[in-house]
Amino acid sequence: MRRSKYRRASRSNSWFSGKRRIIAVAATLVAFGGIVTVTQVSNASTDKTQRKALAACDDIQAPQRAKLSTETRKSTYTTNGGKVTQHPDDGAGETVSTQTLRNRCRTWVMNNVGDTKDDATTPPTEAATTPPPAEESAPPADGESAPPADGESTPPAEGGESTPPADGESAPPAAEPSAGGDQGQGNGEQGNGEQGNGGEQQPDPQPSEEQTTPPPGAGLGVLTNSCDTSNLTPHNGFQEGSRCVSTEFGEVGEAAQNPTLLITRAPRSVGVNQAFTLRISTRNLIRDRFLAAGKGGYYVESSVLANGLVRGHFHTACRLLPSTNEAPASDPVPAFFVATEDSRGGATPDSVDIQVPGLPNAGTAQCASWAGDGSHRIPMMVRANQIPAFDSVRITVRNGRR
Repeated sequence: MRRSKYRRASRSNSWFSGKRRIIAVAATLVAFGGIVTVTQVSNASTDKTQRKALAACDDIQAPQRAKLSTETRKSTYTTNGGKVTQHPDDGAGETVSTQTLRNRCRTWVMNNVGDTKDDATTPPTEAATTPPPAEESAPPADGESAPPADGESTPPAEGGESTPPADGESAPPAAEPSAGGDQGQGNGEQGNGEQGNGGEQQPDPQPSEEQTTPPPGAGLGVLTNSCDTSNLTPHNGFQEGSRCVSTEFGEVGEAAQNPTLLITRAPRSVGVNQAFTLRISTRNLIRDRFLAAGKGGYYVESSVLANGLVRGHFHTACRLLPSTNEAPASDPVPAFFVATEDSRGGATPDSVDIQVPGLPNAGTAQCASWAGDGSHRIPMMVRANQIPAFDSVRITVRNGRR
């Protein structure tokens, strides 16, 4: 029997034909349109956040130049045949321009805000495409080698650990957009006066929504443990007062590995403007980390350990004391101040000689030296009764050379 060439349509295919096919296609288009709409709304929200952050970058201004020590060179130099880098005034003289700060801010926003986190390119705004002015750099003195650019660390000693750039790596940008400093109730009215440690017990800071365990110091009446309760302006990485520093303390090593420091050689007396040498010995301090204060590297990096030892540098300063019977004022600049890094140091104590060019007047001078982490803070100690990495000596400055 011959099969008819006009075959009846299969019932199994009739569901997705005719009007039903049109309805299915329409439903698909509606669903796709919804996805596109949600994506567009999400992107619009992201773009708005990013634009807001970029706009905040345009408001950044470079701070005023800090006061510098009077007898110290004004720019970074090297000693010991170029092996030791000396940063006068903790790099406060290594200033940064407003344009450079804004460019750094925009780069951070593009890397951290919105869907362009992996894009390391500065957004093409008019201000960003203008090249920043070249920063002045003094030539090396006395025929010594010039220091690395932009506050980078010197090459490590033979067989030592490689040194990361001082302006990069884990340090957040100084001009990071912030929510502002007018949140919370502030610490100004509470203080440490009538309701301090000797008065009524203060309430502990309120836990966050995500926090499930009590914070350190719970029940002791801690006044605060973050800048969320401060009415001061957020700290911006420069040496400016009336700010609240939100940088976490960071890592602290074992007691036996905490840094120590000692001035092992110093003259008892010198003449006015007579050069002299201080010998500084450190232990448990890797001297390979430094962020220039004048470039926004002040108090911005948490303490970092390498094999249990603090990474940082040490400072040396000399000032003339108006009186030896009372504590001096804190704001006058010293006659001499340098921060020393040489990519050396470690668990075994060693020494570095610091050349002081001389002190300008007769009297009693106090010369001090102390360790600092990457952001210039004295390193933490495990116990409260450990003496931190600090030492000082008194030197008599006499009229005329002797």
